[in-house]
Amino acid sequence: AFASLVFTVTDPNDLSVINEFRKGLENPEVLKWPENGGDPCGSPVWPHIVCSGSRIQQIQVMGLGLKGPLPQNLNKLSRLTHLGLQKNQFSGKLPSFSGLSELSFAYLDFNQFDTIPLDFFDGLVNLQVLALDENPLNATSGWSLPNGLQDSAQLINLTMINCNLAGPLPEFLGTMSSLEVLLLSTNRLSGPIPGTFKDAVLKMLWLNDQSGDGMSGSIDVVATMVSLTHLWLHGNQFSGKIPVEIGNLTNLKDLSVNTNNLVGLIPESLANMPLDNLDLNNNHFMGPVPKFKATNVSFMSNSFCQTKQGAVCAPEVMALLEFLDGVNYPSRLVESWSGNNPCDGRWWGISCDDNQKVSVINLPKSNLSGTLSPSIANLETVTRIYLESNNLSGFVPSSWTSLKSLSILDLSNNNISPPLPKFTTPLKLVLNGNPKLTSNPPGANPSPNNSTTPADSPTSSVPSSRPNSSSSVIFKPSEQSPEKKDSKSKIAIVVVPIAGFLLLVCLAIPLYIYVCKKSKDKHQAPTALVVHPRDPTDSDNVVKIAIANQTNGSLSTVNASGSASIHSGESHMIEAGNLLISVQVLRNVTKNFSPENELGRGGFGVVYKGELDDGTQIAVKRMEAGIV
Repeated sequence: AFASLVFTVTDPNDLSVINEFRKGLENPEVLKWPENGGDPCGSPVWPHIVCSGSRIQQIQVMGLGLKGPLPQNLNKLSRLTHLGLQKNQFSGKLPSFSGLSELSFAYLDFNQFDTIPLDFFDGLVNLQVLALDENPLNATSGWSLPNGLQDSAQLINLTMINCNLAGPLPEFLGTMSSLEVLLLSTNRLSGPIPGTFKDAVLKMLWLNDQSGDGMSGSIDVVATMVSLTHLWLHGNQFSGKIPVEIGNLTNLKDLSVNTNNLVGLIPESLANMPLDNLDLNNNHFMGPVPKFKATNVSFMSNSFCQTKQGAVCAPEVMALLEFLDGVNYPSRLVESWSGNNPCDGRWWGISCDDNQKVSVINLPKSNLSGTLSPSIANLETVTRIYLESNNLSGFVPSSWTSLKSLSILDLSNNNISPPLPKFTTPLKLVLNGNPKLTSNPPGANPSPNNSTTPADSPTSSVPSSRPNSSSSVIFKPSEQSPEKKDSKSKIAIVVVPIAGFLLLVCLAIPLYIYVCKKSKDKHQAPTALVVHPRDPTDSDNVVKIAIANQTNGSLSTVNASGSASIHSGESHMIEAGNLLISVQVLRNVTKNFSPENELGRGGFGVVYKGELDDGTQIAVKRMEAGIV
């Protein structure tokens, strides 16, 4: 009997903690523990207490409505394995659980604890389940999971819904090989799902409804978690597309991505998943609505081209959406490119012709990144494409050369790579400001269409017409092979300068002869000149003058102005008595020795008539050379 009494007496430390626990409660009577002390591990066994020998192993008071704080020395129950305090009204500061190395299950959810100590998770090496849901912990500043939790290598379930968790999702959670359930809804988490979650063995992941900025980034990593059965991501700022690989989640039954910024077409792999529930509401999904195999599906408030499952989009819509996919869905285009008609006036940067066909793509400075889609080749009526001043990279699709109506393609100030395709129709191709094309790296095949002239493109709305820049170069590609083009170019480089030089010589020589002859004739002085004074007995009453020249009597033609100007060095003058006559005047009055002024011919030369300005009649004999 004595031995039995010794081995049933509760450990004094455990008894002390339990008595403090009861004293702190506002309503301890609901526990139905003896009022005058006793032995929790003795006989009779206290309700809600489970012992192993003299040590308390479990406290289970779920849903009793208990009020008050917990004793701060609770971690002295060193053999504690189960703690069930959920669904009560416990309040105040949580005691540290540091040192409870045997604790496996701790349910503290649905209470009013307002503070959690920094060392709360230290040393919980056997912890398998921890629930802290619905507690206003550190309400003002929020709190983060400490790195000490990663030592709980046996952890399977971690639920902390609505308990003011803040900051990024800890990376170490993705590396915990035993963790299957992670429920962190309705907190203040932000940032992306870490890459460490790749291939995680999680079965349930709830990250929905984070307050503040919410979680963001891609959801690609979830497609690697092939054990998932429930995935809740709604009420955040996740962006990008639903990964095609999501079809690999063959165990998934419940998927909710409601109210995010997800974009793009719904992958066929998702449509074919036999889910119990699928919620796609309130995103920016585009294209057709596929025929879903999910039992319950909702896809309201998106940008689908149709509202009925299985209905197809117009070909022009699909071509533009594939282009949008290549340039990574800039928000401005995502918000305006909706519906099944790109010519309805709502599609930013798109203009159409009178036949309601796309004719202009005008998206300069539109935050485009990524690559150019071959799908644009399906827009056969497009005439102008303005994509300058973006962050586009990669190649110009060769399929674009099939656009027979395309006259302007402006890709300036991007990061386009060579080689460029060969367009077969006249095209103004503007490529200045593309470093990879400018530097012409080895192996590149730059096209002769590479114009460095600035384009006349707008920066905002799409104009109805665009004038060609005066400095633009219009290229008309040849059908010749590159080898023939190079050969002809080399010939042109040699022949053109030579031909130009010969043409210059041919023009210069006659001009030089003409100038020299004119100068010579103009300054030619007579070698002999005879003036016969007026003869009063002459019935004609004319002055007779004889003139001889070195040039066999030939005189250069001069302009007949009706009067002669006499300048030293230009006109030679003769003087006889009171008569002063220049040779220039003689040319003028005889109309440059015109045959119509001829009076007669003699053995010494020809005689011409003339009349001076004062009415004096003169006769001029032009003598043969060498006769004076």
